[in-house]
Amino acid sequence: MMPISVFVSERRAANLLAQIRWRDGVYCPRCRTESRIRHGSYREFQRYLCKDCGRTFNDKTGTVFEHSAIPLKKWYLAVYTYIRLNTSIRQLDAELAVSYKTVYRRVQRFLRALDAPRPQLEGPVEIDELYVNAGKKGRERDRPSRSRGLSTRGRGTYHEDKPPVFILADRGSGETYVHPAKAAEESTIRLLLGSRQQESLIVYTDGFRAYEPLDEDDAFDREYVVHGEGEYADGDVHVNTCESHASLARRWLSPHRGISKDKLTPYLRALQLRKRVRRKPGDEALKIILETAL
Repeated sequence: MMPISVFVSERRAANLLAQIRWRDGVYCPRCRTESRIRHGSYREFQRYLCKDCGRTFNDKTGTVFEHSAIPLKKWYLAVYTYIRLNTSIRQLDAELAVSYKTVYRRVQRFLRALDAPRPQLEGPVEIDELYVNAGKKGRERDRPSRSRGLSTRGRGTYHEDKPPVFILADRGSGETYVHPAKAAEESTIRLLLGSRQQESLIVYTDGFRAYEPLDEDDAFDREYVVHGEGEYADGDVHVNTCESHASLARRWLSPHRGISKDKLTPYLRALQLRKRVRRKPGDEALKIILETAL
């Protein structure tokens, strides 16, 4: 169930922020010292005075929610429905009765605060790629606006407005990782597979030639299927998990009506977070979402 009680009470929203923000103890956001005293309040938020640098701060200082006159409970509802329900920013604008620009800027700030996934691959690992139509949106300051490369077919690159997105499915840990890249080439693949726990990592791929150099490397034990010859699975050798997750990634990006390639990474980090909270109860899901961004 949705955490309705937090969405209707600013006091409860403030208490939840303090609980998550100071879970390791209260410290000054500027000088990082824990030498502080209570110093009144700011609306529903506790205010503190740092005894070292003399600066005052409150529970929102230094978070993605600071410097906003919009109630905190509305921002909770925004980030919760955005991650949990994949609600578009235009829809949030209508539901929250907040201007589109305000919602857009705050959601973008929230996305930039999300931690990058840090895989430690156990193996076997499936790896596959999809290509996303994403270019420059809007009008550039030093040049006229240009259309995105939406009409191109097949594989592409970041500069061609069709950046590849690699998907890694680690069967050992059960984790799935999504990484946008500049181009689908050998150096990128080696970098993605570099964080591994095994000296020789079992890797399952399709027949794309960028994976072929792995055959000559003792650090990898590559097995593959060739889709062009109608081969999609050979026992345990397949990339079906990656292809399934690729369809989820396309569906995740679809409501946002074309994403700038410069912002593709934070949008895909939000997809990773959604996977973590997908089957969590509402209260627990909201806490995980806030912990990731604070």
